[in-house]
Amino acid sequence: MLLMPIRSETSAPPRTASKFTAAIGALIRIADPLILVGGALLAYRIRFGTWHLQKDYVSLVVITTLFGLLIFGSSSLYRSWRGRGLGAELMHLGLCWLLICTGVLFYTTLIQMIGELSRLWLGAWFGLSLAGAASIRIVLRGCASWARARGMDLRTAVIVGGNPDAQRIVDTLHRNPWMGIKVVGWFATSADRCALHGIRPMGRVDRLAAFVEARHIDQVWIALPMREQGQIAYVLRQLDFSTADIKLLPDLFGLQLLNHSVEQIGGLPVLNLRSSPLDGPAHLIKATMDKVLASLILLMISPLMIAIAIGVKLSSPGPVFFRQLRHGLGGKPIEVWKFRSMRVHQEEDGKVTQARKNDSRVTPFGAFLRRTSLDELPQFINVLQGSMSIVGPRPHAIAHNEQYKTLVDRYMQRHRVKPGITGWAQVNGLRGETDTVEKMARRVEYDLYYMQNWSPWFDLRIILMTVFKGFVNKNAY
Repeated sequence: MLLMPIRSETSAPPRTASKFTAAIGALIRIADPLILVGGALLAYRIRFGTWHLQKDYVSLVVITTLFGLLIFGSSSLYRSWRGRGLGAELMHLGLCWLLICTGVLFYTTLIQMIGELSRLWLGAWFGLSLAGAASIRIVLRGCASWARARGMDLRTAVIVGGNPDAQRIVDTLHRNPWMGIKVVGWFATSADRCALHGIRPMGRVDRLAAFVEARHIDQVWIALPMREQGQIAYVLRQLDFSTADIKLLPDLFGLQLLNHSVEQIGGLPVLNLRSSPLDGPAHLIKATMDKVLASLILLMISPLMIAIAIGVKLSSPGPVFFRQLRHGLGGKPIEVWKFRSMRVHQEEDGKVTQARKNDSRVTPFGAFLRRTSLDELPQFINVLQGSMSIVGPRPHAIAHNEQYKTLVDRYMQRHRVKPGITGWAQVNGLRGETDTVEKMARRVEYDLYYMQNWSPWFDLRIILMTVFKGFVNKNAY
């Protein structure tokens, strides 16, 4: 479901804007610099036992606070929360905070100040300030949700035309009063494909402008097919003298979208129907998480990996590691590392034989490794090399790609992100042999869900689920 802003809140302030909304916005703008300064003071107290910062620390705190306010303001962090979930807001905050921290480290390194600062103080300051900024937003969001659920601080909206997406958005708003958007009516056109249920009809579209002006409507949503450009232009002309926000719900005729969005190129609006879910700052966050976590995990499990390597050598002749070609990001071939779990054998050219239950090629020690997923541990090397992520769709054999890409809908969309050591499909029990198209289709369904709903918190959730329930599985053999 795609919502294109034609004329947004930046063009004019909402006419029913309440003092409540203004107060929340002001509180956040005041709280952010106070949290940055307070976090620095508290971290200094923790590290040095005093509240009195040295001169160099004071100057850094002042510069960082000003830089932080610039980043927060320019990145639209202070835009209205209306219609945007808490997870998206916190992710946005995390991206801004990562940029601030990177800027601080770069600045202190550039002026050769980094060696004079306490690393513990820096880490505590960054962590405390981020926690404080997130906490104040959670609390104020709770207050706003409470007020909106009781009919306060609402934006009014009307819908022009009708399509299935418009009905879904209306149903969503009815189920989620915390969004604070109240649809008060809809106007019919000759191009309508369906009526909207649960909304009062207000007549034909030629009455729209008078209604918007008389009722001080904040938003007008146009739910017309893209082919009805004449009708859309007529609605826009009617609203030339209105300050209401105007949004378009294009009817895309059931197209299968992936991370769709609207952007401007050369001043022209462009619809992204399928794009990588991990472009821009999100890519930086995931890459940083991958490198840091993979390094820490490899350090912790190195004794275990040495023990496994010895076990592999003792179990059967051959190399410790097994490398197999898989498709990576963009469908490009990569070499995936594993501990060898089978006896050395030669496959026929182009043939890929999946491991089966009681497979004679698998050694007893290899069966243990496969059952517990310990054979996958060398793939943390792939993560450090940049060819894989810790979390993502599992890489399939190249021959399997050729087999399933024509049989499973949207199969190749999995390659818009790096493959992972673990994934949403795996922690939900979809592991082991895929001997039917239905099994593969179900895996792909889970992979696409992960891609469409990615966040750092989703990755951490999958990692924790892997630790507690994903290592041992009856389907892994």
